[in-house]
Amino acid sequence: MIHVSGLQSSMFSNSIQRGRGGVRWNSSFKPAPLLTAAPVRALIDEHISIKGCFLPPQSPITMCAQMQSDEGDHWEAFAHYNTNADGTVNLTRDHSVGGSYVGCEPMGLFWGLQPAPGSREGLRLRKKNVETPYVMLLSLLEGHVSPSERKITELAAVTTERWYMAPGVRRTEIRQDGVVGTLFLPPGPGPFPAVLDLWGMGGGLVEYRSALFASKGYASFSLAYLGHKDLPAPHNRVNVGDPYFKSAYHLLQDHRQVVADRIGIVGLSFGVYLSLRIATRAGVKPSCLVCINGPVGSTIKLTDADGRTENFENEQTHWQFDDQGCVSFKAMSLPANLSPESKVKLEDLPCPLMYIVGEDDLSASSMENANLIEQTLRAAGKCQLLTLLSYPGAGHLIEPPYTPNSRVSLWSFKPRKLYTLWGGHPAPHAAAQQDAWEKILDFMDSHLRR
Repeated sequence: MIHVSGLQSSMFSNSIQRGRGGVRWNSSFKPAPLLTAAPVRALIDEHISIKGCFLPPQSPITMCAQMQSDEGDHWEAFAHYNTNADGTVNLTRDHSVGGSYVGCEPMGLFWGLQPAPGSREGLRLRKKNVETPYVMLLSLLEGHVSPSERKITELAAVTTERWYMAPGVRRTEIRQDGVVGTLFLPPGPGPFPAVLDLWGMGGGLVEYRSALFASKGYASFSLAYLGHKDLPAPHNRVNVGDPYFKSAYHLLQDHRQVVADRIGIVGLSFGVYLSLRIATRAGVKPSCLVCINGPVGSTIKLTDADGRTENFENEQTHWQFDDQGCVSFKAMSLPANLSPESKVKLEDLPCPLMYIVGEDDLSASSMENANLIEQTLRAAGKCQLLTLLSYPGAGHLIEPPYTPNSRVSLWSFKPRKLYTLWGGHPAPHAAAQQDAWEKILDFMDSHLRR
C-alpha cells in the first residue's frame, strides 16, 4: 500500500491507478502563472521574447512594464491581451487589443513607455549613466486593467536589464588639448573602426549612442561642443570652431586602437550641419557620414569664419508656437532661412552619406534639406554617394530602437520654461527607429569594415 500524507489541499487532489506499466499518478494540480523574458539581460537594441503560461484559457490579461529613469521619474507601458486556448500569451505572436499600443508588437512594452500618471511635464527618456542598465519590471495582471488602478491582481512578474554598454566595453573621459568628450572602446586589443558622435543644440555630453556603437565593435567618441562646464564660456552658444572639431577627429584617428582610415561621423539635428562641415572644410577625410534630421547650414548666426555662433535664443524670427505654447524650430532650418555664410558646400562631399528623414519632424525641415542635398550632389555628379531614407510618421529624435519617443519635451528653464516639439507618432516612429538602426549598422559595416 502507498501512503500519501501532507497533500490535502484545495488546490489539487491525487488518485492512483495501477496498470501493466506500474503506478500512474493523476493530479489536478495547477502550476502558478509564469511570466518569462529571454534574455533577461540584453543590449537596448536586442529583441526580448516575452511569454506567459499556465493561465486560464481565453481570458483577459494585461502585460505591464515599469521602470525608473536615471533622474528618478517613473515610466510605464501596458497592453491588453486575451490568452489562447492553451492558457498562454506570446508577445511575438499575439496581438494587443488595447493599452499603450495595439496589434502584434513584440517590443511594444519598451518603445511604448510613457511617464507614469502624475509625473513631471515634458519628460524625455535619456540614459545619463551608461554604466548601469535600465531595470524593467514586467508583470502580468489579471483582466484588462491600467497599472494606475488601485485594485489590480498581479499573477506573475519578471525583471529584465536593458544595457547600452556590453560587457567588456571601456569608457574613458577625454579632456585633452581643450577637447571634451567620452571615448568608448570595444573589448579586445583592436584596432577598431571608429565613429565621431555628434548630437544637437540640447548641448552637454550625450553618451548612450556611443556606448552602443562600442558594443557593436566600433571605437566611438561622443563629443561635447555646447553647454558643458569644461568648454569655454558662455555655455549657451557654440564657442568652439573648426580647429576644435579637427582636433577631436585627429585625437580619435591617432588612438593606437583605432584604424586611422576607417572613421565615420554620425550627427543628429545640429550635429548634421557639423558633420557635413567637418567633412567638407576641416581638413579631414572621413570614410562615411550618417546624418539624421538636420540642416546643411547653421540655424544660428555665426560670429566668425570658424563656425562659432551667437546665443541660440538671440534670433527667434522663425520660432513657431502651437496652441499650447510649445515651440517648433522647424522653420529655422529651411534652406532659405539658414545663415548663408554657414551653408556647407555639398559638392565638396568626399565620402558616402546616409541621410535619414522623419517625415513628421517638427524640429527641423529635414525633407527640404534632404531634397537640397540630393539636387546638389546630382548636379555635381556625386548622386551615387547619397543613401536617403525617409520614414512616414517618424519625428525628429530617431534614436536606437525599442526606446520611447517624446513628441514634446522640456527645452529650457531659463529665462522661461519652454517646451519644444519633436514630432513622431509612437508606432511608426518605433518602426522607423528599428529599421534605421539596422540600416545604419549595415551602412557603417560596408564603409568602415570592408
